[in-house]
Amino acid sequence: MVPVLTRVIRRSWRWSAAAAGGLLLTAASVLAQPPAGAAPDGFVPISQLPPAHRMPAAPLLIAAYAFVWVALLVYLWTIWRRLGRVEGELKQLEKQ
Repeated sequence: MVPVLTRVIRRSWRWSAAAAGGLLLTAASVLAQPPAGAAPDGFVPISQLPPAHRMPAAPLLIAAYAFVWVALLVYLWTIWRRLGRVEGELKQLEKQ
């Protein structure tokens, strides 16, 4: 009975930690918002911003997509390798 109880406590600890982390991330994003009166109109066209404050989004977007595709391909490659290893072990077991 004790091992079952310790497993339940460990699992509940993980869920509690995940929930606390989620709350902290939510609170951080809410606190990071600019104050309501920061911009008089709320929208400033990019043509009126100084050059130091302009940030082109295209390079960031391309980098994000490239990162996701590379991560996906690496993940699929590792699955392919592991599956090949398992198939080799199955063939070896069939021979025995």
